[in-house]
Amino acid sequence: MTYNIEVNNLSLKYKNFEALKDVSFKLEDGKIYGLLGRNGAGKTSLLSILASYRQQTAGSVKIAGAAPYENAEINQNISFHFQTNYEEETEKVKNMLSMVEEYRPNYDAEYAKYLVELFKLPMNKNVNKLSKGMQSALEVIMGLASRSPITIFDESYLSMDAPTRVKFYNELLKDQENHPRIFILSTHLVSEMDYLFDEVLILDNGKLLLHEDYETLISRGMSITGNATDVDEFVKGRRILSSQQLGKTKSVMIYEERTEKIENAADSLGLEIGPISLQDLFIHLTETEDSHESK
Repeated sequence: MTYNIEVNNLSLKYKNFEALKDVSFKLEDGKIYGLLGRNGAGKTSLLSILASYRQQTAGSVKIAGAAPYENAEINQNISFHFQTNYEEETEKVKNMLSMVEEYRPNYDAEYAKYLVELFKLPMNKNVNKLSKGMQSALEVIMGLASRSPITIFDESYLSMDAPTRVKFYNELLKDQENHPRIFILSTHLVSEMDYLFDEVLILDNGKLLLHEDYETLISRGMSITGNATDVDEFVKGRRILSSQQLGKTKSVMIYEERTEKIENAADSLGLEIGPISLQDLFIHLTETEDSHESK
């Protein structure tokens, strides 16, 4: 059974605030999806609906062809992990993992044991006594070992230090190769994680700004550098993301597919074309007057 996700015209309102506005997309089995958006863009609201933590105001969600909300058969195959406040959680680590094993039909206890050793997680320690980094490791272990057909990590790894996050990324890629599923990774660590993504979704103020294959997306951004007058002439009429100038030299980021025609035109003017990272694209595509940083 495949657990493809189909979202159509999805909206979510909190009283007078519209957190999601007419969002539509499809996610296919066996891919890793990066979900990007500034604070308050609607990422957690969207993921909460996919995981059946809340119900949408309008529109539809179908997983494996069925509505997931209050659907036990679907929900047991979705794992949703986020930054959790464990201050009052007195269960031991081993008991938390046992609960996951009970409720997730694809849970792999041997794999969980391997991950516990990899992340050096103390099995007999109360969860609320763990460091924030260890609590993040626990969330990651529960998600990976669940082997759920849909596994969602909503920045649950942020409290890990950088070397531990790299372990997580490597393990995720390895397990995806051996046990393919839908992974959705919501993150602000774009430059650190972009190589993981098969496809990228960007939310901006509750709307889906784009949903693209990763390679296609980054090929649509480029920097144009050279004499300021020539650069200005070249980028006229194109979608400009940002510009910088030092003396007579100017560098402009544009959002447009890189083609042979563009390369020849730039070359004829003595301009240099360079790539743009996903992080740069994300920052500049969402940098509008309406964008905000408040949660």
